[in-house]
Amino acid sequence: MRALAQRVRAALNALGLRWKIAALLALGCAVVAVAIGVLIHQARLEQVSKTARSGATAQLVRVRQLYELTGQVDTGGEADTDAALDAPDLPASLRAAALDGRRTTYLDMGAADPVVWAARPVGDHVLSVREPLAQQADELEEFDQQLVASGAVVVILAALGGAALASRLSRELRTAAATARRISQGDLDARIDHPRPPGGRPGKDEVAELATAVDTMAASLQQRLEAEQRFTADVAHELRTPLTGLHTAAELLPQSRPTELVRDRVLALRTLTEDLLEVARLDAEMERPDLATHPLGTLTEGIVQRSGCPVRFAAESDPYGRVNPDDAADPAAPADPDGRDGRDGRDGRDDTLVRTDARRLERIIANLVANARRHGADPVDVRVAGPVVTVSDHGPGFPEHLLKDGPRRFQTGARERGQGTGLGLTIAFGQAQAIGARVELSNAESGGAVAEVHLPTA
Repeated sequence: MRALAQRVRAALNALGLRWKIAALLALGCAVVAVAIGVLIHQARLEQVSKTARSGATAQLVRVRQLYELTGQVDTGGEADTDAALDAPDLPASLRAAALDGRRTTYLDMGAADPVVWAARPVGDHVLSVREPLAQQADELEEFDQQLVASGAVVVILAALGGAALASRLSRELRTAAATARRISQGDLDARIDHPRPPGGRPGKDEVAELATAVDTMAASLQQRLEAEQRFTADVAHELRTPLTGLHTAAELLPQSRPTELVRDRVLALRTLTEDLLEVARLDAEMERPDLATHPLGTLTEGIVQRSGCPVRFAAESDPYGRVNPDDAADPAAPADPDGRDGRDGRDGRDDTLVRTDARRLERIIANLVANARRHGADPVDVRVAGPVVTVSDHGPGFPEHLLKDGPRRFQTGARERGQGTGLGLTIAFGQAQAIGARVELSNAESGGAVAEVHLPTA
């Protein structure tokens, strides 16, 4: 029984709100229809029984009068009435009541042949009248069928009406849920804007109250985030001037080990300040990319060379840049000097044309390479295949929370991935969004972190 209840509960939970409301309305109407149908059936049955008993009693009185006058039992010409003296099939309870001196009736509507009896004593004998009720039983059955059909129609109409009424509620709740998801994904301008009747008092429309609460929450969250962004930008901007002076003063110090340490820390502070300013601009959506068409292979090669990191430009045949291009090259492969297949025929470099901002793409790839160098392990591989640039390392890989939730500023992940500000991946993701690209993070099966930059083709 408990297992059945659990299955029913699971089936109900799998239904949407609209169908749950429709099912509950249909169930309620079905219970009411059954109750009303039973009451009407009982009333009709009592009416038929009362009429049948009265008819049988009247017939018994007429037969008794004829019997006293003529000494014979006469049915009076009624073809369906059976009058008899000491009838052998007279019910025992009715015979006993008649011998006891009472005139009574006996009704049996549940038998295969419904019948009503009426009996009374005549001397030492029992005079009885028997009338069949087959026609009345058929009429009662037909009446019950009409009740069932009417109840079914009412239940269906109630279910349809409930589904129609619940559709609006379900649609409004889905709109609220979709808006909440947009807000959670960073669209702080999303609002439900549920219309409320003028002069409507709180508590009259729960959906409107929910929509108002979500909109108020979104507005409050937006104000707080904008205040945080302004604070970050203001702090970074205010730090810029003294750091510039500090950097200039550090350059004037005589060469020594302490001077190198001071310059290194001042440079780290300047880099952090510039990163904070860049994050603030990305948060405020102030970045305007300068999009143009570029050959991705050539552009990526130049970026990797300018990054100053000892990375390998991996061959296309390696899924995550694990093979040196000199080892993977096929000397027998024919070159395409016209480059009609999207490649540079001289070295097999993939020069798929993409539409992007070269400066921002350089910022993305440089950050990914620097992240791989800082937190991973050598060698760091860069691979271009079609409109995708892949940067991979041979370190411990990305932590699970980073793969699940994405990068968070000032959060560098696992301790074994080194030290840092946690802004590199944040900036890479923000710049990718600004140029219409997409960054995907994963871990290679053989070990190491893998970052893929998907660019729109020209």
